[in-house]
Amino acid sequence: MVEEPLEIRLSGRPLSVTMRTPGNDFDLVTGFLHGEGVVRAADDIAAMRYCADTDTFNIVDVTLAEGVRPPEVSVERSFYTTSACGVCGKTSIDAIRQRTSYDVREDRTLFDPAVLTLLPETLRAAQRVFERTGGLHAAGLFDAAGRLLVLREDVGRHNAVDKVVGWALKDKRVPLTGHVLLVSGRASFELTQKALLAGIPALAAVSAPSSLAAELAEEAGMTLVGFLRGPSMNVYAGTERLDPADDPDGGTPRT
Repeated sequence: MVEEPLEIRLSGRPLSVTMRTPGNDFDLVTGFLHGEGVVRAADDIAAMRYCADTDTFNIVDVTLAEGVRPPEVSVERSFYTTSACGVCGKTSIDAIRQRTSYDVREDRTLFDPAVLTLLPETLRAAQRVFERTGGLHAAGLFDAAGRLLVLREDVGRHNAVDKVVGWALKDKRVPLTGHVLLVSGRASFELTQKALLAGIPALAAVSAPSSLAAELAEEAGMTLVGFLRGPSMNVYAGTERLDPADDPDGGTPRT
């Protein structure tokens, strides 16, 4: 399992350093900038390249499109993130309740609980790096029929999600109406926020969500599923998108 730093620059100016698993770096950078509110669409990025002043591929320089304002980096906010926590350095919870351009409450897509129970197995079978190392997180984007559209792995959970969102942004799929994002660990506040910013109406995790994640999902009208293991799951928000009649156990529990 490889973990290396990645420095993100905007027109040569250092913006952030994150610890990540190398691979799909441009997806990661695109998703990170989207999650930070720097860009909203792929066209907001004019160019992206690895810096030529180093013999490693650990520095990516981004040129924003004309008219896209760079963020104001305050001394109150550290842009250094680790593979363990993507919100380290935030001054307060209020600072990361960013406003999204998409209202997932208006997304009326219904998800069959029987289909959701199959997603972890599909995700696990597609984790090629995990199969060799046993130590990486994964995030997978599925459509309502349970088809896996993209999977990304990383030592950091937030990086894996950024890679998925970055891929979708570059492919001009955002907002991701009618999709569900599955994460291999727990559902944190930050991962919930990243999903909301991409217009994803449903987030599922194989482990527990945090209380703030459940609160944010409830406020935003997102469906939040935790402990998605085998035939069972807990639904913490957005039960209206799940049809209990389709549940093989006769109902979907909520905690």
